[in-house]
Amino acid sequence: MADKTGQGKKIIAQNKKAYFDYFVDERYEAGISLCGTEVKSIRAGAVNLKDSYCSIKDGQMLVCGMHISPYENGNIFNRNPLRDRTLLMHKKEILKLQGLITQKGFTLIPLSLYFVRGRVKVEVGLCRGKKQYDKRNSTAKKDADREIERRMKARG
Repeated sequence: MADKTGQGKKIIAQNKKAYFDYFVDERYEAGISLCGTEVKSIRAGAVNLKDSYCSIKDGQMLVCGMHISPYENGNIFNRNPLRDRTLLMHKKEILKLQGLITQKGFTLIPLSLYFVRGRVKVEVGLCRGKKQYDKRNSTAKKDADREIERRMKARG
């Protein structure tokens, strides 16, 4: 995916478990407030989004549970790997999302982390939880697609 300047986005981490556990209805792009050693760790790929979620407190959106490993060469400047980080979005978007998650039972989940023009961005999904039978159906569909693909390769 190339943007208007010709530079694409470089995906750092994806939350594949979120697609298994939730239906993603809408996606939003947000900036993230980081310190210098955290950016260096992210460039090295030392980030985990697996159990992370977003919450809105005092008009600010926070990402909780995102693990950024401490930078190996950063001594006293390293921060807590699991600290809450502020997401940067417009106030109107945050208020709209706050209304949706309080009324309709939605939740905000970080789906991926990537670079766009040297800036770290987070793709946040407005998600609804899946029931157990929905998860079984999606797993069965993936298995069927994989089996069809194997058979097509064996024939040709």
